[in-house]
Amino acid sequence: MTDPRPTLAAPDDDPYLWLEEIDGPAAIAWADAQSAATLARFGGPATEADADRLAAILDRPDNIPYVTRRGAHLFNFWRDAANPRGLWRRTTLDDYRSAAPSWEVVLDIDALAAAEGEDWVWGGAGVLPETHDRAIIRLSRGGGDAVVLREFDLPSRTFVADGFVLPQAKGGVDWIDRDTLLLSSAYGPGMATASGYSRTVRLWRHGADPLAAGVICAAGPDSMAMWGSVDRDHPARQLVFTEQLDFIRSEIWTGDAGGKQRRIDLPQDCWRIWSRDWLAVRPRTDWTVGGITHKAGTLLGIGLAAFLAGDRGFRVLFTPGARRSIQGFFFTQERLILQVLDDLRPVSLVVTPAEDWAQAPLAGLPALGTVSVWRLDEAEEESDGTLLALTQDPLTPPTLLLTRADLDAPAVLKRAPQAFDPSGLTVSRHEALSADGTPIPYVQVGPPGATGEAPVHLYGYGGFEVSELPYYRAGVGKLWLERGGTGVVATLRGGGEFGPDWHEAGRREGKARSHDDFAAVATDLVRRGVTRPGRIAAEGGSNGGILITNMFVRYPDLFGALFCTIPLVDMRRYTKLLAGASWVAEYGDPEEPADWDFLQHISAYHTAVPGRAAPPILLATTRRDDRVHPGHARKMAAKLQALGYDAAFFELASGGHGYGKDNRQRALFTALGYAFLRQAIGWEAG
Repeated sequence: MTDPRPTLAAPDDDPYLWLEEIDGPAAIAWADAQSAATLARFGGPATEADADRLAAILDRPDNIPYVTRRGAHLFNFWRDAANPRGLWRRTTLDDYRSAAPSWEVVLDIDALAAAEGEDWVWGGAGVLPETHDRAIIRLSRGGGDAVVLREFDLPSRTFVADGFVLPQAKGGVDWIDRDTLLLSSAYGPGMATASGYSRTVRLWRHGADPLAAGVICAAGPDSMAMWGSVDRDHPARQLVFTEQLDFIRSEIWTGDAGGKQRRIDLPQDCWRIWSRDWLAVRPRTDWTVGGITHKAGTLLGIGLAAFLAGDRGFRVLFTPGARRSIQGFFFTQERLILQVLDDLRPVSLVVTPAEDWAQAPLAGLPALGTVSVWRLDEAEEESDGTLLALTQDPLTPPTLLLTRADLDAPAVLKRAPQAFDPSGLTVSRHEALSADGTPIPYVQVGPPGATGEAPVHLYGYGGFEVSELPYYRAGVGKLWLERGGTGVVATLRGGGEFGPDWHEAGRREGKARSHDDFAAVATDLVRRGVTRPGRIAAEGGSNGGILITNMFVRYPDLFGALFCTIPLVDMRRYTKLLAGASWVAEYGDPEEPADWDFLQHISAYHTAVPGRAAPPILLATTRRDDRVHPGHARKMAAKLQALGYDAAFFELASGGHGYGKDNRQRALFTALGYAFLRQAIGWEAG
């Protein structure tokens, strides 16, 4: 029996709407039966053994414990086999430098969940600045974005009996002082935007009902969110209010508890930061200011007081190129740290704000692989300028370094252990030509030489200006590369690797281009003699779910198997599902006829029709994903099965927008997906 609906002729006539009822009895029964069938088919002893291997890697005691300094302590959140939900713990910097630091457990999430009978998943903590004796703990039920907020006393390691408590909602808080929080939360009637995020910023005092907290400012009816924060660099601790108009545009004001007072006169689509006396701005589109037009992606600097007084004489700090772009920038101790990609090679720079804004390299960091730099301190007013840097490449596990902008060389703090055997593997870079002639880079890892039969794992994303870089990927390494396979990561338009123009080329009307780019990489792997279509196994998640389902309907002859995770698929109804309304700037609005004219062509849920040759596909999601609705994966699997395709489905009962809530779940999710891919492409791994 086939059921070709919904179709482009009737895109709203959806027979699978009942699968959007996340906890509906019929929907859960369907999802559980499908998941059981998928586990029976692909989850045998070999898959369980793979999950054990990967979980053991994720649980290793010598993995890097990543830290943030708050006052005299370095804080870390740690998961392992004995503590699957995790430990919030702390140590000192001197002790952290040792081979086996002594950790003080601050909060045991496993013990807390057992004592309270809740499916608690750690969501982070905001420590009270200066005194560092209180924290607001964020706890999620099952791993979603929505969290419960609870005040915690660090000296006694207990929750404060009469402290701040907020029921589960999306959003968060910032400390104004010991007795006052700035509340940006969707909790309460009328407090959520259409995207499900906070619509207001409220002033919440100790002992007060959060529902009675006074509203300081509110977002417009069509905005994505409103956020509040405290500028701790400012002598008067001024408040900062950000109205997120959509995923790209925002307006920002400074003010106080009485509300917004001064709009910061900058383009809505720019990245901007300020610290003490300095302001840095990167416009996303060309910006004419002070009589000069600056190209999108240019980084500009100016004195903050001068700017607020009306000066627009910006200094150019970075000029982008076709393949040279700013990936991030931040202030620390009156220095500006720039992270740049120069044709995918990392460059880290230190800029000293002054009359000439002098620049120098951040010493001792590699120019190959991937380099990430950030502040050790959580809050800028506490910072002594110490930085952490993480270096890695596809065959070299991460190394954590401690450095400062004024040091000649960083010191090695921690090295991650090898997750897989890299013997005989090489890394190479190549370029494919997309349908419109644009060169698309990709990184290939695997045995040297072209066999024409290589089992290839191909990954891509291509959205939201997110850069997919040559990271060390333990799952691919252990379950694919170590067995003789080849891994490929594609640099798709829509990402951020080459700056805002690269993103713009794969946004809205251009989204189909990122899919063409992915298909071009698959084609080039065959052209180069690396493999053949039936041996290419492709994976993508979230925004990559649109990518993978479009490979199924648009380019099915290029692939042997498709693994589609936590996916966005139904582009007609996505704005009505959970956080979907926040992504209109990336995709377009299906309620607008002009936007639906191009969206309909990438909505695989509508364009899939019966009777075509197509590779097997596994759609996998989590029930507690409150960002991308699990209904996307459920409905697509149900429709494809009704159309007669080999479409499997798997759903974890918890896990949020990820592959699970703990290391074991993540390991099983990955092992199951890779077992499916290997079986579908006919690869008997050695």
